[in-house]
Amino acid sequence: MQLTGKQVLNASPSKVWEKLMDTNTLARVIPGVTTLERTGENSFVSTLQIKMGPVNGSFSGNLQLEEITEQKNFTLKVQQNSKIGNTNAAIKVDLIPVSSTQTEVSFDGDAQLSGLLAGMGQRVIGGVANTLTKQFFTNLEKELEAS
Repeated sequence: MQLTGKQVLNASPSKVWEKLMDTNTLARVIPGVTTLERTGENSFVSTLQIKMGPVNGSFSGNLQLEEITEQKNFTLKVQQNSKIGNTNAAIKVDLIPVSSTQTEVSFDGDAQLSGLLAGMGQRVIGGVANTLTKQFFTNLEKELEAS
């Protein structure tokens, strides 16, 4: 499943980068996160509880940041397991300055699904992914406004 999108945020690239690299901020803005713990310089373990339409389950696994160019881009590698299926994804995230007070965050990647998740189809899972992405950017915008 292809994952692509972009969102313009009202903050400088350095401020957006700071929030995206902060474990506590990520735990607050990623929809469904119940735990997010740093296990290394760029690695984390997480547990997510997702209840959205037919996708209802607890996911646990690892997150890894790679190919990091500070304040510009990184690749997020995700491996999550649940009773309803597993997900492996690699998503490139780019921060593009729009102005001194705005940053476009774009992402492009691919997710491999297995189990019941794979059987639900692109339309159902794509809709869930789009909703979670919108929630993520709404939460991140609120974090940026509050800081």
